[in-house]
Amino acid sequence: MRIIAGEFRGRVLLAPDGQQTRPVTDRAKQSIFDTLGDAFARSIVYDVFAGTGSFGFEALSRGAAQAVFFESHRATLALLKKNVELLKVADRTTIITTDVFKWQSDNDSHEAGLICLDPPYRFLREKPQQVRELAGRLSKKLLPEGVLLFRHDASDALSLPALRMTELKHFGSMAVEFMSRE
Repeated sequence: MRIIAGEFRGRVLLAPDGQQTRPVTDRAKQSIFDTLGDAFARSIVYDVFAGTGSFGFEALSRGAAQAVFFESHRATLALLKKNVELLKVADRTTIITTDVFKWQSDNDSHEAGLICLDPPYRFLREKPQQVRELAGRLSKKLLPEGVLLFRHDASDALSLPALRMTELKHFGSMAVEFMSRE
């Protein structure tokens, strides 16, 4: 995985071996960020189920002020922390290691210009209500003009409360919904 544009263009991110994360191809990431434009510039970005932080680091590289990463898987979290060190962005990042389903958004005063919601695909089948509730809490943290990216398997569908889809992109078996507050 690498960062494809901006301040950290070409920098390679550490990633785990195996199938712990689902890396986004450069082509898909370019298309996603082309669609976003600079909507999140100088704002806070939430990277929820961050994995190694690909979305959050790409957003930082392209002008986001700060990235808040949510990751609780121990091995992946270690790689995320190493990526923060490699890019020297500790002053522009926060890592929340709490189980995101237990996270209380009321304790966080940050409003985000971009939220990347990228749960493990199995969660849409195993924990649909928890994903909906999480999306509802996250929508309250979205700036009025902000965007929530919802990445999921193209064969899955899940309506999210307080959000409306403005655009849908398919990349093979992956779908990305661009959503805004209702």
